Amino acid sequence: MSATEPLALGLLAIFAMAAMNYLMRAGGFWLMAHVPLTARVRRMLAALPGSIVMATVLPIVAKSGPTAFVALAAAAAVMLVVRNEFLAVAAGVLMAALMRSAGI
Repeated sequence: MSATEPLALGLLAIFAMAAMNYLMRAGGFWLMAHVPLTARVRRMLAALPGSIVMATVLPIVAKSGPTAFVALAAAAAVMLVVRNEFLAVAAGVLMAALMRSAGI
């Protein structure tokens, strides 16, 4: 194996991943161009970002125990009251830090 082969393989992998990323995105746009945008489909598309966040966050909370659950609850409460994402994240991080410093 020459010294340039790992570099070439790395670049090939990067280009292959970029091509697949583009094809997945373009394929999604192409597919949605053939779906009639009924009220039901619009509601589903509007709910999709929240579903993705929940699918990402809830397994972490389940593994991390009560500290993560209370931090998530604090962030959700602040989001419901203030409707500010930055303050909600700050409240969640602050609550997690306070609970960890208390030994919980």
